[in-house]
Amino acid sequence: MNKLLTYGVQNGASDIHFRPGDPPTFRVGGMLRPIKGDKLGPTHTRQVAMNVISNPAMQTQVDTLQEYDTSYMLAGVARFRVNVYRQRGSLAVVLRVIPTEVPTLESLKLPPIMKAIASNERGLVLVTGSTGAGKSTTLAAIVDHINRNDSVHILTIEDPIEFMHRNIRSSISQREIGHDTSDFGSAMRSALRQDPDVILVGEMRDHETVDIALKAAETGHLVLSTVHTTDAIKTISRLLSFFPGDEQSAVRGRLSEALKATVSQRLLPKVDGQGMGLAMEIMIQTKTIQEYILDPARTGGLKDVIEKGRTYGMQSFDQHLSELFKTGQISIETARAAASNPADFERNLAFE
Repeated sequence: MNKLLTYGVQNGASDIHFRPGDPPTFRVGGMLRPIKGDKLGPTHTRQVAMNVISNPAMQTQVDTLQEYDTSYMLAGVARFRVNVYRQRGSLAVVLRVIPTEVPTLESLKLPPIMKAIASNERGLVLVTGSTGAGKSTTLAAIVDHINRNDSVHILTIEDPIEFMHRNIRSSISQREIGHDTSDFGSAMRSALRQDPDVILVGEMRDHETVDIALKAAETGHLVLSTVHTTDAIKTISRLLSFFPGDEQSAVRGRLSEALKATVSQRLLPKVDGQGMGLAMEIMIQTKTIQEYILDPARTGGLKDVIEKGRTYGMQSFDQHLSELFKTGQISIETARAAASNPADFERNLAFE
C-alpha cells in the first residue's frame, strides 16, 4: 500500500482510491486513472482500511464500520486525509494527498487581496466551494501568513488535522476531532477559554458551530472556516438556514457586521492539461455589502455589487474566468461551462 501511495504522490495524484472490483485508481489533473494491474477484492480493501486506521478501538469494529474519517502519515512522502466507507457490503478507502510543506499565499499565486483578508484582526472569513476545491489548502496558506507576521495564539479544530503547522511568530494549537476532542460543538464551546486570537474551525456544519463562531467573531476573534457552497449568495443562505425562521432577521444583522470576506473556489482543468487552475469569487465587507446582506430582497443582487467592487479587491467568478481565459490558462470551453451565465459571459467577453 505504501508503495502505491508513494507512486501516486510522485505522479501528481490528488486522490487515491481503493475499491473492490477496480485496480487502485489515482486522480491526476482532475481525471480518474486506474493503474495497470489486478482488480482489488474485498479482502484487499479491508486490509487497506486496517492499515490506515490507527485507533485500536475502531480496528476491532472494522467489519461493522460504515464510514470513518482519519488521517495517515507516510514519512518523507505526504500526509493523507482518509475516508473509509462501505459500499455494496464491502469496505472502500479514499486518501486525499496533503503535501508535507504548508502552502503560502505566494506559492498558490493567490490574489494580493488575500493578504489583506488574512490580516483581519477580528470577524468571520469563509472559504467556500465543493469537495476537492482546495478550501483547506487556502485556509492553511492564510494561517501560514498570520503565523509569519503576527504574534498571536492560533487554535485550529479539524476533522482530521491536515497541514501540520510549526510555530514561527505565532503559537499554534491544533485539535483533531476524535483524538483531542469529541466533536466540533464541544471544541467550539471550550475554544474561547483557551485564549485564542484566531480560531480555525474545519467546517460550518450545524447551528451550534455557526452560532459560537459568530459570537467569537463578535467578541474580537478572527474566525476562519469553510462552507460547502459555491458562491457568496449561497453561503449566506446556508448560514441562515441553520437558524429558525424567527431568528434569521437577527442573524442577518450579525452576519452583516461579522462577515469580513467570503472566498469561493472552483478548480478547472488547465488548457495545457498540466493540473488544475483556480477560479475565485471574492467578496469583501463594505457598507454596500452589509446593506445587501441585511435586506433579504437585495441579497440576491450581491453578484452585481461584487463585480463593481474591483477597487476593494472583489471579483466575481465570471470576471476571474475572463482573466484566466485571456492569459491562456483555461480554454474558452472550460470558461463557458464554468460561467454563472454562459451567454452573458461570452457577450461581456466580446465587449472587453
